[in-house]
Amino acid sequence: MSTPQHHPSPRELDDLELLTTGAVHPLTAFNAPGSVLTLDLPTELAAADEVELVDPEGLPLARVAPATGEVTGLTHAQYGPFRRLYLTARQVREQHAGRTVVPVTDALTAPQLEEVRGLGPALLLVFAGHGTSDLSPVALIRATLAAADLLDDAVVVVVPLADHGDAQADHELGVRVAETYAGTDPVHALSDAEDAPYPPTIQAVVDRDLPEPGEQGLVLFFTGLSGSGKSTLARALMDRVLEQGERTVTSLDGDVVRRHLSAGLGFSREDRETNITRIGWVAAEIARHGGVAICSPIAPFASTRATVRGMVEDAGGEFFLVHVATPLEECERRDRKGLYAKARRGEIPDFTGISSPYEEPDDAAVRVDTTGRTIEDALDDVLEALAATGHLDLAPTPAVEPRAAVSPLREEQGTTSALVEQRGTSVSKPTPDTGPIRVLFVCTANICRSAWLEQAARGLARDGLEFSSAGTHGFDSHPMDVVMSGTLDSADDTFRSRRLTRDLIDDADLVLTAERSHRAFILEEHPQALRKVFTLGQFARAAEAHPDLRGRELLATAGQRRAAPLPEDDIDDPYRRGNAAAAAAAGKMSTMLSVIVEALAEED
Repeated sequence: MSTPQHHPSPRELDDLELLTTGAVHPLTAFNAPGSVLTLDLPTELAAADEVELVDPEGLPLARVAPATGEVTGLTHAQYGPFRRLYLTARQVREQHAGRTVVPVTDALTAPQLEEVRGLGPALLLVFAGHGTSDLSPVALIRATLAAADLLDDAVVVVVPLADHGDAQADHELGVRVAETYAGTDPVHALSDAEDAPYPPTIQAVVDRDLPEPGEQGLVLFFTGLSGSGKSTLARALMDRVLEQGERTVTSLDGDVVRRHLSAGLGFSREDRETNITRIGWVAAEIARHGGVAICSPIAPFASTRATVRGMVEDAGGEFFLVHVATPLEECERRDRKGLYAKARRGEIPDFTGISSPYEEPDDAAVRVDTTGRTIEDALDDVLEALAATGHLDLAPTPAVEPRAAVSPLREEQGTTSALVEQRGTSVSKPTPDTGPIRVLFVCTANICRSAWLEQAARGLARDGLEFSSAGTHGFDSHPMDVVMSGTLDSADDTFRSRRLTRDLIDDADLVLTAERSHRAFILEEHPQALRKVFTLGQFARAAEAHPDLRGRELLATAGQRRAAPLPEDDIDDPYRRGNAAAAAAAGKMSTMLSVIVEALAEED
């Protein structure tokens, strides 16, 4: 007889690794007296003599005796990001003895970094598990590695420690883990630094993992009875998102999903729940990558909707539940297919609202009754709720005045507009831009490289050019880095950093970045700017390749004939790396900048 298997939850997997790697000695069992670790098994497995715990790929990790909670470790996790940093307590004591152990459960702020710097050699012990931090476990590790880079002598070790929903138990377990890893070395608990700023490199990790609502992956989940209008509202909302053109969007309509993703499933409760779970998994993956998924199944059961919400939130997305609360009587009145009538005659079993219950949600973001309302009117309820959360602002754009038709006289003159008008479309010839060329410099936090470039470019004082700067991450309204400003002949004491926005990109004629990563970030978020975004070195080489072109002619040619950015063009970030790094960055930027400003000037 085979051993029953159990797929642990993320929290259980974390606990299991603590046991099988020996991180918390002498604990060898779940659910033991005084233990802070528990393992909840399904009812059908709780009575088994032995249960095998396996990972998502089916690899056996351990055996557990449910009666006693005793664990027999079989192996450790074989894969996962930063697996090299997951060490046992014994390995830590062998490899890193003599360091102060600092437990880490969140990204380190600037004051906390200074606190750790004063401890001497440090070991940052990251508690990276399900629910431990607002950041995802991978982002927490990345943020801690970024912190270690800013310290004089620090190493990073990761412990898979999950949150258990019990603050006291979690604290006790964290203390035991830290003491076990430290051995005879000191343990330092970080002071609370709520609302303190993060250093720019750490802020960049936090921003990517915890984006603003308008940049966050989003699952719009419409639930309601058959005939309630949920699919109609979902399609109308999708049209609005597509018309705006700022977010990628995928429709996961119930009928379409059944034909493709859930082909072969019936309409029993089990099959319907499987169908919803599949929709939820796909939607969560879309949200994980910053997209918008619009789903419109009936989804009658609260437990399944909660499962989908959990998958989306675990993926870092926002779950926005819309309850289309049209009454059953109205849904039956609209029923053109006669499904409700068949259900009442017993011809369709388990029909939601008739022979199977619909559990109304009490956690909906918005409730819409479509009775007696137009699609636009009902959709407004959803749009207002979305705008209030900041996830989507789909207010209609002002109507564009139609262009005047081309007259026969213009046609006789043979203009381009007249020729196109004959094909049913009117095109006006663009007016050449005679204003100043607007150059936007971009780096990470807008306190070192791009700030230096803006001020140095202004110091070159050429007519017809305007210079500004911004940062892809970091924080607003900070002064320029003191060390970097010291490399300028005359620094502007009033300078303050700012975040990069779409408006800044749209207003610029040329966007120059300090590194290839900044350019990639901009183009990922704003692909429409492809022909005007370059690294500083990339555009300097373009200017040198076309010495006969100046100003806007150079911009047009460079945009059409772009050479790839090169690694050696990148300006290394000098932040907190001392005077030598600042001087090196300034020298490299100065060489490139002089070429660019000279080439952009329309006249000598």
